[in-house]
Amino acid sequence: MTISSNRGMTFLAELLEHQGMKDLAKRLRPKTCALPEKALNRPEICEKLVRQRWEILQAASDSRGELLDAHTISQMSAYRNNIEGFVGTVKVPVGIVGPLRVNGLFAEGDYYVPVATSEATLVASFNRGAALIGEVGGSSAMLISEGVGRSPGFSFSKLEEVAKFIQWIACNTDKIAVTANATSRYCRLLEISHAVDGNNVYLLMEYSTGDAAGQNMVTFATAAATEWIVEHSPVKPRSWYLECNYSGDKKATSQSLFRGRGKKVAAEVTLPAGLVKRYLHVTPSQIADCSHMGLMGGVLAGSLGVQSHYANGLAALFIACGQDAACVAEAAIGTTRMELTTEGELYASVTLPNLIVGTVGGGTKLPSQRACLEILGLAGPGNARAFAEVAACLCLAGELSIIGAICAHEFSRAHARLARGRNNAD
Repeated sequence: MTISSNRGMTFLAELLEHQGMKDLAKRLRPKTCALPEKALNRPEICEKLVRQRWEILQAASDSRGELLDAHTISQMSAYRNNIEGFVGTVKVPVGIVGPLRVNGLFAEGDYYVPVATSEATLVASFNRGAALIGEVGGSSAMLISEGVGRSPGFSFSKLEEVAKFIQWIACNTDKIAVTANATSRYCRLLEISHAVDGNNVYLLMEYSTGDAAGQNMVTFATAAATEWIVEHSPVKPRSWYLECNYSGDKKATSQSLFRGRGKKVAAEVTLPAGLVKRYLHVTPSQIADCSHMGLMGGVLAGSLGVQSHYANGLAALFIACGQDAACVAEAAIGTTRMELTTEGELYASVTLPNLIVGTVGGGTKLPSQRACLEILGLAGPGNARAFAEVAACLCLAGELSIIGAICAHEFSRAHARLARGRNNAD
């Protein structure tokens, strides 16, 4: 990470304005005084442990009441497999986007989409995009591929051992799959690929995970598989590790953009000029021009994919519906295209190659999150693929609205009106 010399010197001067270098160094040194009492970071959840944790925190009673209200106390047991050191729950405002009409391979119909966010304008913006999409009968959506990966790494003494190991893996993939698949009724090893860096081998083991997002599922399967590999391989690695960053887990990576991780989904819609003008207050030609300029800006910035704000919609959807919010780091990459058709209409599409989502397991079984999935009509088994297609269409609605707002010079005014509660910015 680099920072300009002038800016760095200015910032350092500001830091030292009210304290000398000796004082600054003292603040940065490790402190040898005893640590305060630990917050009983155990997985059990019961009223006694929760009370003890709050005594350690010595927080104001108002804070305790906000996090540990009577309803949360009555539901404590529901959180026992999702949190350690439990002290309560956080309330995030939930709004509804919709109806969002989706014409997908797995999702078909009108969906009311719960989103949890504290950002004003977000729900209103996505609703505008959803309404526009609804005017033309909905957006098309297609699940293109799916598979969740783990990437164990193996270190050897020399390249000759690397070659023997890779050849042995290729000849024993079926046996490795038997071991991996035995860890779950739903997890199935689809493919093993590899990358070599000197005397290190990175395997990418990709799985189908049914209706679960599958992060833990593939971890258990890969742990069993790698242990079997180390035990049976004729070439013994010097060291090996379960995950070595080649999978792109919870990171924005170029491999994830091009290869895909989780569920890869595309969605599209074609909009007549009159509707674009009515909803977005600009022409399809203006939208296409604004989108193209944003595309080049993304290229200049070195963006992984180019889109406006997938993270806004996905983070709000993930939090509401019990998904792993950290997966937004990889899920919110992809490409948005907005082009003028030969008929003068606006063609808009989104492609998201990394939707790590599920409708069973993880946070989907928590009370509030399951309620949101039930509002959506996609709770439980058999719905993960439909959920992914709805997520893509939600992103499409958000892209149409935000690019329209930027193009029509309404972006800042909308935030001033809704986020600050007034008609005019300062």
